[in-house]
Amino acid sequence: MTGGHPWAGPARSEEDLDPGNAGRRRAVRIIARPDHPARTGDTMKIGIIGAGNIGGNLTRRLTSLGHEVSVANSRGPQTLTALAEETGATPVTVAEAARGAEIVVVTIPLKNVPDLPAGLFDEAADGFVVIDTGNYYPQQRDGRIAAIEDEGLTESRWTEGHLGHPVVKAFNGTYAEDILARPLPAGDPGRMALPVAGDDDAAKKAVRALIDELGFDSVDAGGLDDSWRQQPETPVYGLRAGVEAVTKALAEASPERKESFRG
Repeated sequence: MTGGHPWAGPARSEEDLDPGNAGRRRAVRIIARPDHPARTGDTMKIGIIGAGNIGGNLTRRLTSLGHEVSVANSRGPQTLTALAEETGATPVTVAEAARGAEIVVVTIPLKNVPDLPAGLFDEAADGFVVIDTGNYYPQQRDGRIAAIEDEGLTESRWTEGHLGHPVVKAFNGTYAEDILARPLPAGDPGRMALPVAGDDDAAKKAVRALIDELGFDSVDAGGLDDSWRQQPETPVYGLRAGVEAVTKALAEASPERKESFRG
């Protein structure tokens, strides 16, 4: 997929549906080039729950930057052997994914969030941050969620309630292939920017620093109740552009949910 809507129809596994470039099965390899961003920060322990398009490519990129990554999916660590061998990440169960993690990425279908195990974050590092990459696809996958459609909760606010921990919304409208194919050094005029929403300024700062390390700029999209501005069918969703254009797209968003994203 090279453009258009980030949700591209049914995929073969549940995690593959959730990221911006759902349905894409071909792995994009990191291209070695002189301008590719390098390690800039301290090594962190990062847990990734969901090994589909976004989760898999974040695993590839973060391990290449030297971070210690544990990755889990719904089918068990035995199904992640190839990804582990490729990246050096540690395949674990979902219940183990957050153990010792400073950042936990939850990148699974929205409908599966309530099924995550209790005590998921009990052994996470002090001050850990949760990144939510999820989107609500009522017609294509998730079914109707009344709290989102009738009560007006943003998708990430609903997810936060089920997780029992504050989340930062990021990567939800990002093409999975871009995580590997489009990182650029800070200051490059072609560098893409990603919107980031959340209520905790320190958590947002940590996520934005990680995005910068991955080779992208970021734009503060406000609190979690403002995160409707980056949900599916908004101008910023799937936008491949820099800070100015992303800021403009966020400002132009409408809170009205389109029929195509109603259950």
